[in-house]
Amino acid sequence: GAMVLPGLLILVLLIGKGNFVCQLRGSAQPPELTQDGDFVIGGIFSFRTGQDYVINTFQTIPEIRKCKKCVFIRQEFKFAQVMIFAINEINQSPDILPHVKLGYKIYGNCGTMDILRAALALASGLKREIQDDHCTKTDTVQAILGHSGSRPTIAFAQVVGRFKIPVISHFATCACLSNRKKYPSFFRTIPSDYYQSRALAKLVKHFGWTWVGAIAVDNEYGFNGIMAFIQAAQEYGVCIEYSEAFSSSDRPKRLLKITEVIKQATSKVIMAFMSHREIKLLATALHRQNITGLQWIGSDAWITDHSLTDSEGHSILQGSLGFAVSKAKISGLGNYLKQLHPSQFPDSQFVRDFWEDVFDCSLSESVPTQQACSGSESLQNVDSQFTDVSELRFTNNVYKSVYAVAHALDRLIKCDAGGGLFSNVSCADPKQIQPWQVLQSLKSVNFTTKEGEQVYFNSDGDSPARYELVNLQITNKGTLAGETVGIYDASLPESHQFIMNNIPVVWGNGLTEVPLSVCSEKCLPGTHKVLQKGRPACCHDCIPCPAGEISNLTNSIHCMKCPSEYWSNKQRNACIPKEIEFLSYNEILGTLLAIFSLLGVFLTTITFIVLYCHKETPLVRANNSELSFLLLFSLTLCFLCSLTFIGRPSEWSCMLRHTAFGITFVLCISCVLGKTIVVLMAFRATLPGSNVMKWFGPAQQRLSVLGFTLIQVLICILWLTINPPFPFVNMWLFKDRILLECALGSAVGFWAVLGYVGLLALLCFVLAFLARKLPDNFNEAKFITFSMLIFCAVWITFIPAYVSSPGKFTVAVEIFAILASSYGLLFCIFFPKCYIILLRPEQNTKRHIMGKTSHSDINY
Repeated sequence: GAMVLPGLLILVLLIGKGNFVCQLRGSAQPPELTQDGDFVIGGIFSFRTGQDYVINTFQTIPEIRKCKKCVFIRQEFKFAQVMIFAINEINQSPDILPHVKLGYKIYGNCGTMDILRAALALASGLKREIQDDHCTKTDTVQAILGHSGSRPTIAFAQVVGRFKIPVISHFATCACLSNRKKYPSFFRTIPSDYYQSRALAKLVKHFGWTWVGAIAVDNEYGFNGIMAFIQAAQEYGVCIEYSEAFSSSDRPKRLLKITEVIKQATSKVIMAFMSHREIKLLATALHRQNITGLQWIGSDAWITDHSLTDSEGHSILQGSLGFAVSKAKISGLGNYLKQLHPSQFPDSQFVRDFWEDVFDCSLSESVPTQQACSGSESLQNVDSQFTDVSELRFTNNVYKSVYAVAHALDRLIKCDAGGGLFSNVSCADPKQIQPWQVLQSLKSVNFTTKEGEQVYFNSDGDSPARYELVNLQITNKGTLAGETVGIYDASLPESHQFIMNNIPVVWGNGLTEVPLSVCSEKCLPGTHKVLQKGRPACCHDCIPCPAGEISNLTNSIHCMKCPSEYWSNKQRNACIPKEIEFLSYNEILGTLLAIFSLLGVFLTTITFIVLYCHKETPLVRANNSELSFLLLFSLTLCFLCSLTFIGRPSEWSCMLRHTAFGITFVLCISCVLGKTIVVLMAFRATLPGSNVMKWFGPAQQRLSVLGFTLIQVLICILWLTINPPFPFVNMWLFKDRILLECALGSAVGFWAVLGYVGLLALLCFVLAFLARKLPDNFNEAKFITFSMLIFCAVWITFIPAYVSSPGKFTVAVEIFAILASSYGLLFCIFFPKCYIILLRPEQNTKRHIMGKTSHSDINY
């Protein structure tokens, strides 16, 4: 049909309408069903199919063969009778086209070429067979109804459009027919496949199927429908695993290849955009290869077809979902169809064929092999698809098509002067209405049927897109029946177009739950999608979000960074406040350091008590009891100042911890330094003629300690005045937590405090080292040397440890250095004294303290 179309167009344009009519001699049979009227409506239906389908028992798949006797299509014959019923109903109605009689010319053909001839005959207005010597007067129809198929309609609609004769189809859904440039006179009472394809894509998305296969019939209907579906599916995030096409006339190998593709595919949902012929062939082939577990999505061309049960593999189609035009009721149609009899149409061969097909008898005596009809046959008691009016879908479209033409004619006849339908504000002549005027009137037709359905056409000639979602379910009789489980109305807002009702859905293979068909599982919150290289967008890996980022949605493409004060939880699906970190009494490290600090205070207090209780003994008096008690007091402060480093930093604690540490340690080292100088001075005072002790008596000792300490106090005052330490919220050292610390303020001030302490400790160490071998039985200098050695070692190792320790461990290192150096001073200087006082009292005598010893004793 598509190949002969250009030639026919050229012929029409070159010869002209009048001459072309004369060329139609014998090219078309007379109309099968006719009725005269003031206005005539044409109809084109295919009462017979040109091919039949049989199964070759030697093959594993169906094959197509030319039939010996074509099959009568009762549904098409029913369409023609509905057209006649609607015309008769209009002729009897006083509300529409009063005093006007509608007639009809209906062609029943088989094959595309017969359809083209019928369309051209209707366009030419041929009344009777053309004679050899002249042409008869033409009587053009006002509109042509039909055809049921998109391909035949495409073949003749473009030709008829040149004559500006309206063509109204009830079943041709190809989106290509909406092209107003190619088909300027085409209308249809069934929605375009464009809307159906988008509805099907939304259906697939609704059930979460993102990985589907697509199979179409190998013609323009299938290609346009499946391409529109794929485009809409991609907009909804649905991926197509494969897209195949075949026709019922293809070789068996083609169908075998498609079944293999389906078998190897991982998708479990198949979108089938084809007619009932192709779906039955495919279902049978899959059934024979035992390929099950598929969820079918069907186009309206097959989803409600009653002949599906005739196929061998119809059980595979159980649970199929698809959209079909809404069911309707036509009052009086059932009785009219049951009253049909061949006597009503004595000249119609197709009516006789229908009758013989229904009752399996012959109305002609020339067929001796078939039983003759008795004449008593009646459709009143026949239960068939032809007389069934319980589910009128496409049949109602024929009914609406007739009424659309009638309303267009009615508007032309009832046109008011001055308010015409045409550009010159004029009205048509009611006695000579032309098809092009009907065409213009159809564009603005808008009426409501008896059932309350609104009928109108948009600028492309399309009807409103309203569908019922049909679910194929197997009845008790073993047949497939469509159950309406939802609706779709494209005229509603986007969020309300698709609505499911409460009727349970039967899924493919009889499943009770929605089947799953995805290339990759959903990425749960806490992960994000990463596309797999070289594969469709629906195929992805789920990668956990990095630390500090979250995804709280399913199938998230990106991970979101948490705000600066928040961090991701373990599941990476929520941002939680960052943990605030500081050295606390509640943690083990803080508790241990606090215990050791208090233990140091306790031991220092015990030592003080021991020395105080034995202050009159030679040992205590010989080692400068006043400086010893002051040293014990300063050590107590040193142990206590470590507690200021534990706990939540505040403005006062930050200023106190470093200054208290610096001052108490200078006080401590000053006392040790004083004791060391006293040892050296005492040795010099024992030499003959020496009077050095008067220069470093008790008063000088107190002043030296006070002077050394005041220098540190001055450094601390300058530090606190210029740039003091302050609480600091550190959010950059660690990404997952917030560190509360004391910023130094002035680093110079901090290192000046430490440097001064180190300077005094170094001076003390040097002096004690020089006095370590003085000839006394109890030389305190060697213990001071050892204590200063420990002190310096601790603080030298403190510097790199302090710089490299992260977070709260920096504070812990500083506390450890304070405690270690304090314990070193306590144990090295006072433990030997306590040992002698408590365990060696015989050595705590003036004689033993002042007695001279041998060289070996000096080394002691």
